[in-house]
Amino acid sequence: MKLYLSYLLIILLFILSGCSHATTKGKAEAEYVLRLGHLQTETHPYQKGALKFKELVEKRSNGKVRIDIFPSSQLGNGRDQIEGAQIGSIHFHIGSVAPVTNFAPKFNLLNLPYLFESREHAFRVLDGDIGQEIASGLESKGLLNLGYMENGWRHLTNNKKPIKTSDDASGLKLRVQESPPYISFVKALGSAPVPIPFGELYTALEQKVVDGQENPLAQIYLNKLHEVQKYLTLTAHNYDAAIFLMSKTTFDTLPSDLQKVIKKSAKEAIQYERKLAVQEEKKLLEQLRESDIQIEEAPDLASFKRTAEPVYKEFEESIGKDLIQEVENLK
Repeated sequence: MKLYLSYLLIILLFILSGCSHATTKGKAEAEYVLRLGHLQTETHPYQKGALKFKELVEKRSNGKVRIDIFPSSQLGNGRDQIEGAQIGSIHFHIGSVAPVTNFAPKFNLLNLPYLFESREHAFRVLDGDIGQEIASGLESKGLLNLGYMENGWRHLTNNKKPIKTSDDASGLKLRVQESPPYISFVKALGSAPVPIPFGELYTALEQKVVDGQENPLAQIYLNKLHEVQKYLTLTAHNYDAAIFLMSKTTFDTLPSDLQKVIKKSAKEAIQYERKLAVQEEKKLLEQLRESDIQIEEAPDLASFKRTAEPVYKEFEESIGKDLIQEVENLK
């Protein structure tokens, strides 16, 4: 019996060794192993879009390229990942455009409150000449824009009080992204903006470092922010486009056939993620309705839009009044 068990153990070890070797060999076959990072969870649309991109690239490159995905801020915060892409230590990044304004200031256009009246309006801007124009300064910074995924409509949450009008938001400490238009909008509401990295946000809310924050429903629910917030107001004050960046240094090292694979696959993955994000948003709102957070679903949006008007005046010179008007013309 002991001899039989010994033989069985040897056979099992041989099988496991063979599997391990096959896996190692499979990984070794990739000529290019590229890292993609984002800040969100493995259940977020970013991750699903990244997985679609991985699937398409690896298939179309016949295994020459392998994409390794690192969600949940594993590769650092947004700015860290963008700086990593600049030097080629990170090869792709999907994330909010707010940190990108540090590298290409024209992206502040997309951070203006109530810029877009619908997703369709946003897509006409992002996928057209304006989307290319605001990204034109990235290549000189070592970055390549592959297009825009979706982060969704941003909404306001807090722990202090229900918010129906813009006046109700006065007096709060609100976490914001490190973006001048976001900071100005929160100030216009009469609240104090507090820039905090997204990876630290849950703890900051739990420990009451800030009273509230603003984010799309996916970030709020999937990161459990609703568990440390009492009130949600569907302000939809910003359509948050998610830029899909690649290291230009890395892109330039690839042969032309693989460059085409990357661009084509990114385009398809973007469309896939956008459709998925819309479906997920509807489900997430239902799940939030079933949670303990109190939701104001019909706030006085006119009051919020009036409050946002000074933000436009503040940035129309640096962004370009003509550029803002071009966006308006595409409604």
